[in-house]
Amino acid sequence: MQSQKFKENITNFTLLSPWILTFLIFWVYPIIYSFYLSFNEYNTLNREITFVGFDNYLKLGDDEIFWIALKNTLLFTSVTVPIITILSVSLAALVNNKMTKFKEFFRASYFLPSITSLVVLSLIFSNLYSQNGYISFLANSLGFTSPENGWLLDPNTALPSIMAMDIWISIGYYMVIFIAGMQTISNDYYEYADLMGLSKFKQFIKITIPLLKPTFTFVIIINTIKSFQIFVEIYIMTKGGPLNSTTTLVYHIFNNAFEKVNSMGYASVIAYSLFIIILSISLVQNFLLKDKD
Repeated sequence: MQSQKFKENITNFTLLSPWILTFLIFWVYPIIYSFYLSFNEYNTLNREITFVGFDNYLKLGDDEIFWIALKNTLLFTSVTVPIITILSVSLAALVNNKMTKFKEFFRASYFLPSITSLVVLSLIFSNLYSQNGYISFLANSLGFTSPENGWLLDPNTALPSIMAMDIWISIGYYMVIFIAGMQTISNDYYEYADLMGLSKFKQFIKITIPLLKPTFTFVIIINTIKSFQIFVEIYIMTKGGPLNSTTTLVYHIFNNAFEKVNSMGYASVIAYSLFIIILSISLVQNFLLKDKD
């Protein structure tokens, strides 16, 4: 009996070993090594490591760009997450409606941007946001004044422009998640509401929204984490400019880790700071949004 159980354990471990090795090499080791680097200066040219103690941590408080990046990241997250959540659940309700024709077509159309390469989309929107791009042409045609040098080269419009793009890309993905949540709700609730004479809008407010609370929790937390980690759009479209108006925490980490020679240790400190921020916000969100019934 014990021999059979031992063989089963060996088999299970053998089947899991590729995932375990991947997890140890690409997750556990980098986390431990970055913590070690946070107490050192690491020269990326000659790989020389110099112990500096808590100097990198003390440097964080005096880093003006870090606080700008934190402000930009918080602004990006606080604006995009609510808008994406509201738009995606609204689209999900419309597409999931039995009266809506061509539902599969609309689902695929809204979902398509979320599976398209971010690099490709960033390059497309860079052209759209340029000085002679379509968005400037459209704004001028409607009587609005577009930025003189383009939307991405104006500190007042660069970050909002990237926010708008991120919202357009993301709503389809979260729409699908909300549709999946809606399809788990029993139809009995809606049949009873029809007998009570409730309109479709009231059914959505009184039945659908409350029963989607676990889905809302998942979407808000996942989208918050994703928003705090925004990088590709920033790197491709603005490189953190103009005047650091689009510099985010992840881009600041990248800039210190790979664009500077002796800042890999300091980049590790910023990375751990970002981890603590995301973890704290996620725990607070989970506490406030979790179903207490």
